[in-house]
Amino acid sequence: MPTLPSTLSLHLPPLLIVEDSDEDFSTLVRIMQELQFQHPVYRAYDGEEALDYLYHRGPYADPQMAPRPAVILMDLNLPGTDGREVIMQVKQDQNLKSIPIVVLTTFNNPRDVSSCYQFGINSYMLKPMGIPALRQTIQSFLHYWFEAIVLPTDQQAK
Repeated sequence: MPTLPSTLSLHLPPLLIVEDSDEDFSTLVRIMQELQFQHPVYRAYDGEEALDYLYHRGPYADPQMAPRPAVILMDLNLPGTDGREVIMQVKQDQNLKSIPIVVLTTFNNPRDVSSCYQFGINSYMLKPMGIPALRQTIQSFLHYWFEAIVLPTDQQAK
């Protein structure tokens, strides 16, 4: 279900956040609201739910309830199907591989950074300590992915 929906945002491309931590997700949403981010935000708690969302399975069978995200913001360390597995599957799928995936994690493991880029992610960002630093990181992320560049529309991606 959308987290930040409004009637004004229905025509804007959504953001899918894959994050298992309620605290981290709430903080991200609060920062986005403070920054007046108008795009709909959807959440998947883990990798399996993210794949259900993207493949319209289970509770996401209705594409209207799970619109194609403009960008996926993903934590790597998720319970069950982790972020690395989701990245590999999405980037090998002809219908999904054009969706940008941005990793947002607290871990700066050079092996993870390298493998994630090899699997096809578009960016690897570290969650900084402290709300002011996180706000700046999220503001930069939103500006770049939703204002500064042109993303393919749902129609162009098919």
